[in-house]
Amino acid sequence: MTDAGVGEREGAGVPVAKDAAGGPRWRLCGSDGGARGVGEVHHIGLVAALVLLAVVGLVTEPDNFATSGNIVGILALAATIGVITVGQTFVIIGGGIDLSVGAVMALASVWATTVATQSYGPGVMALCAVLVGTGAGVLSGLLISYGRLVPFIATLAMLVAARGLAQRMSDRRTQLVRPENDAIEKLSTTKVLGLPLVVYIFAAVAVAGWVLLNRTTFGRRTFAVGGNPEAARLAGIDVRRHTLLLYALSGFCCGIAAIIIMARTTTGSSTHGDLYELDAIAAVIIGGTLLTGGRGTVAGSILGVLVFTLITNLFILNGLQTSDQLIAKGVIIVIAVLLQRRGLRSPT
Repeated sequence: MTDAGVGEREGAGVPVAKDAAGGPRWRLCGSDGGARGVGEVHHIGLVAALVLLAVVGLVTEPDNFATSGNIVGILALAATIGVITVGQTFVIIGGGIDLSVGAVMALASVWATTVATQSYGPGVMALCAVLVGTGAGVLSGLLISYGRLVPFIATLAMLVAARGLAQRMSDRRTQLVRPENDAIEKLSTTKVLGLPLVVYIFAAVAVAGWVLLNRTTFGRRTFAVGGNPEAARLAGIDVRRHTLLLYALSGFCCGIAAIIIMARTTTGSSTHGDLYELDAIAAVIIGGTLLTGGRGTVAGSILGVLVFTLITNLFILNGLQTSDQLIAKGVIIVIAVLLQRRGLRSPT
């Protein structure tokens, strides 16, 4: 199967030979069409879960759940973690994991809201957030791909360092976005067709991520590296460079998420993004992406984000404790992993 053929699928790509032009040829793991069928069935299950949660909301809080304000609030809440989850999806499909995403987002928000950065205006603030996030991702990628550190250790170190640097820069204080830079805030307050601009940013990142994963050579190489890095190397893929790019992409998404969180809260803080790494990984898992790499979809991850966001909203509307919410999320993660294992054992 040629590159073009694999581009039509969402599944694990494995390089098996080189074509006439010297580039790698690819095939999907499993039987023909199996990966795509599994993904489609999983997506249907997630949509059904969203419908079920919506029904629960309509039954338990009929006066509050179906309001336009609540629906917009759900989407705005999903925007920040959703953008981070897109980057996390690429990393996990590529056989890695990024524990630093929440801390990197916090660092980017703090750096972008310092007095020095804000003096240059909102454009430079946004650029600073993206550059800081991308830079942190590049550093993690270098440690993993060229320093040969285990992704868990490298990104855990980045989590601690980024959070500490954010606290040092802000002196553990919340930094406010200045009134003259209200263009940042307008990303959250300005609405088009009833939705704030941050939701459109989230949608744009999700669509771009889907295209990158399923319609480009970069995406096919991501599946290959995650599915079998040694086979990918033998097929001519620079596995180390590709791994570096995956973590840079994750950091880039953290920078965009920092802009969104600054818009929603009008602040930069070292406390932003607390436990976001766990929420992102959980959304990726229940979205059907294998933790071992080689298979996954952006669409599934986005549906996973919406499921968790809707659960959070229902718990808040019904006045339930945060501890109960965390327990429910933990149960969902365990069930998702068990279903993944069962799917892997089942013949395709």
